[in-house]
Amino acid sequence: MTRMLASVAGPEEAAIALAHGADIIDLKDPAAGALGAVSPDVLRHTVAQIGARRPVSAVAGDLAMQPALWHAAVERLGGCGLAFIKLGIFPGGEPAACVQAVAPLAGRTPLVAVLFADRSPDLSLLPLLAEAGFHGAMLDTAGKRDGRLLNFMDLPQLGRFVAECRRFGLLCGLAGALEPPDIPRLLVLDPGLLGFRGALCGGDRRGPIEAGAVDLVRALIPGEDAEGGRAGPDLRLLAARGYAPDPAGDPALTDRVFVQDLVLPARIGLYAHERETPQRVRFGVEVVVSRPRRNAADLRDVFSYDIISDGIRMLLAAGHVGLVETLAERIAALLLAHPRVLRVLVRVEKLETGAGVVGVTLERTRATDGAR
Repeated sequence: MTRMLASVAGPEEAAIALAHGADIIDLKDPAAGALGAVSPDVLRHTVAQIGARRPVSAVAGDLAMQPALWHAAVERLGGCGLAFIKLGIFPGGEPAACVQAVAPLAGRTPLVAVLFADRSPDLSLLPLLAEAGFHGAMLDTAGKRDGRLLNFMDLPQLGRFVAECRRFGLLCGLAGALEPPDIPRLLVLDPGLLGFRGALCGGDRRGPIEAGAVDLVRALIPGEDAEGGRAGPDLRLLAARGYAPDPAGDPALTDRVFVQDLVLPARIGLYAHERETPQRVRFGVEVVVSRPRRNAADLRDVFSYDIISDGIRMLLAAGHVGLVETLAERIAALLLAHPRVLRVLVRVEKLETGAGVVGVTLERTRATDGAR
């Protein structure tokens, strides 16, 4: 289950995040860098205020990659009652030595390493983190004004990071200037954490967090019910979760959501060279969806075209496909898995065969799942 991590600057913001449903309260100073640390007084007061009502984590600061600095930071924060300590792995220095330096301390307070998608993250460190007893690993961005996480790594790349974390027994987190439209796209990967700061502050991560912004992010991430189970539908499907709290919609009222002229490299075809060399393939998809029983007001009320394009990208990332018909069928099945999708029209065209544009168009429906 994915939990919502809210980064706060102190006890006042922590109280808002707590009252509006954040799962984890994460302390950082947004004016002091990507992982700017708060003062000892702020940390102590926030931990005391939140108590046992929510886990509280904290960043260790934008530390140079020097083992002695890492060891001292973990020693300093280890007795503060934190659920875990976040340590940033920046380019340069001695990252492996830093990880090994804090390994003897990992049993006292769980440690989470933060790698930066916009700073050539070294994912080969994941097995070393697991060996050193780290609790988890996160992907974030260091340059908050340079773009969101998805500007630097696409869903297939992020999916591989999540899978690798699971393989090594590490809790996996994703963050990095995330915005509300990113949430349903990332939930499909089922990370352990999604982390937010700017989205809780009206886009300005140095401003105060806003209750309404916290509410929107919270509403887009399924929580737990009173018995500890998932509240609402679990749509852990490749196509992604839907946005609407009324997932079935009204089948008597429909909308059409489409993606046109999406051109992507794909390894597709029966010839040997088509197995090895990607070629340009154009996709056109139209989805007929049942309309929610209320007018669309925000992201929770719509079926996003991102579900279509992200799904296609993830299918292509899975490897070679022999036939365009097979790929078209997989796209249709992926989208029909969503409870609001009633009918799908899929067009797949190979653009580089030397025989003009070739491909297939098919239509599938929820009722019969057969061709028309």
